[in-house]
Amino acid sequence: MSNTKTVMGQAANTLTVPLNVEDVFSTYLFESSNSVTPLTITNNIDLSTEGGMVWVKTRSAAEEFHQVTDTERGANKRLITDMTVAENAAANYDVVTQFNTDGFVYSDGYGATRNLASWTFRKAPKFFDVVTYTGDGTNPRTISHNLGGTVGHITVKPTSSSGSWWNFHRTLGAGKALSLNATDAVINSNNFWGGVEPTSTEFTVQFNNNAAGVEYVAYLFAHNDGDGGFNGGDIIKCGSYTGTGTNTPTWNDIDVGFEPQFVILKNVDYTTSDRYRSGWNIFDSMRGWTESSVSTLSAHSSDAEGQAAYCKLTPNGFSVANPNFNSTDTYIYIAIRRGTKVPESGTEVYSPDLLDISGVTNGDRFITTNFPVDLNMRLLRSPGSWVARVTDRIRGGSELYTNLTNAEGTAPSYSNNSYSFDDNLGVVNRSSDTNSYSNQLSYSWKRAPGFFDVVAYTGDGVAGRTVSHNLGVAPEMMWIKRRDSNAHWFVYHKDVSDPTKPMVLSLNNALGTATVFGTHTSSVFELDDTFYTNTSGATHIAYLFASLPGISKVGSYTGNGGTQTIDCGFTSGARFVLIKRTDSTGDWYVWDTERGIVAGNDPHLSLNSTAAEVTTNDSIDPVSSGFAVNQLAATNINVSAATYIFYAIA
Repeated sequence: MSNTKTVMGQAANTLTVPLNVEDVFSTYLFESSNSVTPLTITNNIDLSTEGGMVWVKTRSAAEEFHQVTDTERGANKRLITDMTVAENAAANYDVVTQFNTDGFVYSDGYGATRNLASWTFRKAPKFFDVVTYTGDGTNPRTISHNLGGTVGHITVKPTSSSGSWWNFHRTLGAGKALSLNATDAVINSNNFWGGVEPTSTEFTVQFNNNAAGVEYVAYLFAHNDGDGGFNGGDIIKCGSYTGTGTNTPTWNDIDVGFEPQFVILKNVDYTTSDRYRSGWNIFDSMRGWTESSVSTLSAHSSDAEGQAAYCKLTPNGFSVANPNFNSTDTYIYIAIRRGTKVPESGTEVYSPDLLDISGVTNGDRFITTNFPVDLNMRLLRSPGSWVARVTDRIRGGSELYTNLTNAEGTAPSYSNNSYSFDDNLGVVNRSSDTNSYSNQLSYSWKRAPGFFDVVAYTGDGVAGRTVSHNLGVAPEMMWIKRRDSNAHWFVYHKDVSDPTKPMVLSLNNALGTATVFGTHTSSVFELDDTFYTNTSGATHIAYLFASLPGISKVGSYTGNGGTQTIDCGFTSGARFVLIKRTDSTGDWYVWDTERGIVAGNDPHLSLNSTAAEVTTNDSIDPVSSGFAVNQLAATNINVSAATYIFYAIA
């Protein structure tokens, strides 16, 4: 077991590289329908070689259990976190029946269509381990493990007999324990861990966790503190915080050192049974963790998924402003970082789709990609009151429009929140409107280091304010929109004549004159105190783009009045091209290979205009290294001596 992986390099050589979060953890959502056909879940986690644990819970139906299976005990052996029963002792037998090199096989014993969430933890040093042992009644007793780093959290469950799930957490110490299957407050006792802190190679059990002849399983979660050895840095933190007792608009920011994609949160002081305030809350960004609410399941309960308000993600952790998660009690958490993998191809992070479909019903996936979508832009190809409808995972389903100044959610047509991002392979319809997706175009982006990021923030009205981000490099282009008021989209681009000045996405104007932007780095971007980007108390959304070799290019060129090739460093041409003139008026033109980037006429739309799609001119042409631009009066994208900015994706 290692926290590095070996990949093929040049000339058939091998290269050992650090693991990414994506190699060891996955949240995967799926639908089961019956017990006849097992479901093969491909989440790219190697369980059969490396080992690990799979945790599955039905989202929509109560009285259906949290199912836990691991490679140490073997397939077809299920435990239930919300019950004390022994292994396989409960009815309604859902279980993982096989562990694969890229996921697992799941069999459904209910025989009904249900939406499920799964969390997969792969064994890896300084991340996660699974240990089984048979109690011998010797107290205290040490058990060896292979975590190889700081132990952040341990969960122990007897498997051959009934018994509670007892939990150690590093911030509480070895003289305390919590029960995963209950909402109880922390217990002060050495009867679980013998009062002995775990080490990087062993942990101690006593009495309740070491009854003679009883078989046990232990799940160990690491705590990284600059020592994880993973790509991008630490990927798991087991910490605690004390609530401030304040409610919105005052937030309590919990800094874990990274933006999490998964959190288990528990109040250790509250003594009254309450699903949220004293329960084991499970949050993840796949099921929904927006600026307004978080979808939560409870490890101690079979209840269906619920929604909790005032718990949001931040670039450095999460923030709470709700009595459930911010009373003046102590809370513990396990947090796992969002993805750290740098993409290797454009198809991993960007997808264009034509939406010439009808009959889409509520709950259907109507945009299919091969990745979880973090930003979607849906474009009308015929005239309407809007041209590009913009939603993202962080804000949920609330719309913004590239050609309009409308505040968030003030839709000119259709209903807000009509689709959602709780899908690993696309976008799901959440509306009864079955015919609103005909003759439209969709662009989808995935957040990834060096490629694209999304940041929601609240303005403070202070010039020189910096906002944290997770792009991993300095942003080369940013689109910023104030959400709570009518306001234009302001655009930063590194190659305009004065990068502190904005372009305006919702207009065809030349470069603006106001100072808006400051110095941007790989971790923050800087803003002035403008109405559009940093009004005190106002909510904003920022989309950050960067050049990633072979995949994306943020650049510029000077027109030559004829035809010229724009070299993006690609090998198979551009699949998406955005061009804007900066020294004079000009539309924000977009082309894509889904509609056609060919040697002949190429359909295009303008993000700032409701004009219908134009199909009658040949303004760009395909080139393997990027694209070529042709000077035509229809678009004027190569006027001699004129200056242009562009964004392209391979």
